[in-house]
Amino acid sequence: MRFVIVTGMSGAGKSTAIKTLEDIGYFCVDNLPVLLIEKFAEIARDSSFKLDKIAVGIDIRNGEALNELTSCLAKLRTENFSYEILFLDASEAALVKRYKETRRSHPLSRGGRINEGIEKEREKISFLRDIADYIIDTSGLLTRELKTEIDKIFLEDKAYNNIIVTLMSFGYKYGIPRDSDMVFDVRFLPNPYYVPELKKKTGNDEEVQEFVMNCEDAHTFLDKAYDILKFLIPLYEEKEGKHQLVVSIGCTGGKHRSVTLTNLLYNRLTELPYTIRVFHRDITKDSFVKGE
Repeated sequence: MRFVIVTGMSGAGKSTAIKTLEDIGYFCVDNLPVLLIEKFAEIARDSSFKLDKIAVGIDIRNGEALNELTSCLAKLRTENFSYEILFLDASEAALVKRYKETRRSHPLSRGGRINEGIEKEREKISFLRDIADYIIDTSGLLTRELKTEIDKIFLEDKAYNNIIVTLMSFGYKYGIPRDSDMVFDVRFLPNPYYVPELKKKTGNDEEVQEFVMNCEDAHTFLDKAYDILKFLIPLYEEKEGKHQLVVSIGCTGGKHRSVTLTNLLYNRLTELPYTIRVFHRDITKDSFVKGE
């Protein structure tokens, strides 16, 4: 039997997670009182229950009873009851934005500032984050992307690392992405923009890719960028505790060289056991050409 405890920050996607688990065959109970966990576990072990996939949602709505959860989980362990903890997290900025968009109040804000409620909640449930088997930072995830991550863990049984790497192409003329953790500059490569038949195309087009990769330096960059990320990603995860890593690759306009190298680096990194996303921030800018 697989018994999953879904928890985390309010607004980080717990409802979506529980709904996704339900869709893939889990018997789900949201907002289960802490004091009923042991009883529920006892029922789940009963052969007459006939369910082998169960998920329960436990969060700050339990109030002061949440303080009893540590001893409750320890008791389950001593009774050889196996469980997994899925923790949904998000940055303060992302959570505040979501609350403002939905016009909901945070359960701990009590009519005050949302930020204060988030800070209180993060402090109260930090112990769950520390013991979680899986941590998904949803700050930059779309709903469908969160569902994909949950499917990987609980449906496809794939090896999961608690870090999501976003490869982002961008144009320096529009500024360096503020959320970048690492930035690579590929403006040293020949620019397809000055080739008339390639000017309106992008790094998603085969002709542009061939032009960019016709330069030996492009291959050298790709090899070295792959090597350094293969080395650094696990260190960011293990030593820094990061769960989101944004690697930005920039050229002048963000349409040709950076897009090409971002796509090719993505193809290589997907061979590693991490969740890799790709995003081309400026690829559609400057699509209008004067005089046409």
